[in-house]
Amino acid sequence: MTGRGSAERLRADCANCAGLCCVALPFTASADFAVDKPAGKRCGNLTTDNRCSIHARLRESGFTGCAVFDCFGAGQRVTGRDGMTPGPEMFAVFRVTRQLHELLWLLTEAEAIGHGEEAPSLIAEIDALVEGDAEVLRNVDVDAWRARVGVVLEQVSQQVRDGLGGRDLRRADLMGARLRGERLRGASLRGALLIAADLRGADLRRTDLLGADLRDADLRGADLSDSLFVTQAQVNAARGDAATAVPDTLTRPAHWLPGPPPGQHEASQQARGMPRGKATPVGGGTGVGGRSGNGQRTGRGGRGKRNGGTGPRNGTGRPGRRTE
Repeated sequence: MTGRGSAERLRADCANCAGLCCVALPFTASADFAVDKPAGKRCGNLTTDNRCSIHARLRESGFTGCAVFDCFGAGQRVTGRDGMTPGPEMFAVFRVTRQLHELLWLLTEAEAIGHGEEAPSLIAEIDALVEGDAEVLRNVDVDAWRARVGVVLEQVSQQVRDGLGGRDLRRADLMGARLRGERLRGASLRGALLIAADLRGADLRRTDLLGADLRDADLRGADLSDSLFVTQAQVNAARGDAATAVPDTLTRPAHWLPGPPPGQHEASQQARGMPRGKATPVGGGTGVGGRSGNGQRTGRGGRGKRNGGTGPRNGTGRPGRRTE
């Protein structure tokens, strides 16, 4: 299956998973996880029937990282593989499959947008790889696949944003930036650091958000209705409300506020018709992109790669959470 409808198979289905994310992946005690857990060890909150005993209160219990994590449907797919049972082999296959499923999610969006002519063939290749020999899958070069997919996603992004006059803010350090009401339509925010940025009422239509770090970004009243390559994990990591417009392929996070106070987003409507100038990040700097490559930075709870090329750090937009 291809196109927008195929996104359904890339959604996590915990009811049909052996709790793989809670066993196969490690996490470090930090602002995202209340405890340390090595890879291969069952989380202490996992029940005997592979359900999370604190799922309804993950954030309050110090497990925000779990509330944000998305396996892109890899959990149920690996659990359903013939002849495979929970253990080191399954865990290794899951870690690779999750990353490949993230690429499938992005390629599915590229195809649905209508400019990703190469997307269907790449989707078929990755699907065949995931369904194939487990030994081959465990040793696949995920970085090489990210590079191949990245070329297609870049082409789609450029075609969709062409003529919109969007700013180039790729990999920009906009941590805590004051971007309230900004017209960012058509901009590239690939790999941008937007932790705790104020994006209330911002126009993010047709904005490339591939790999943007949206941890604690304030998206109340912002318009992401047709933002490019934004994932569930990214919006889960941000703050929003009932006035935040998200793509129809994503689910509004349960922790988002029900709605803004009257008049809170008045400035955003004016801003969408009138650009407000360059974003100014807190702490100085120009706020414009230019950092390239795959440098490292320290996030909450550990290290994670800055990856503005093909997807969010660790597939979540939250570096330093799980390390795969």
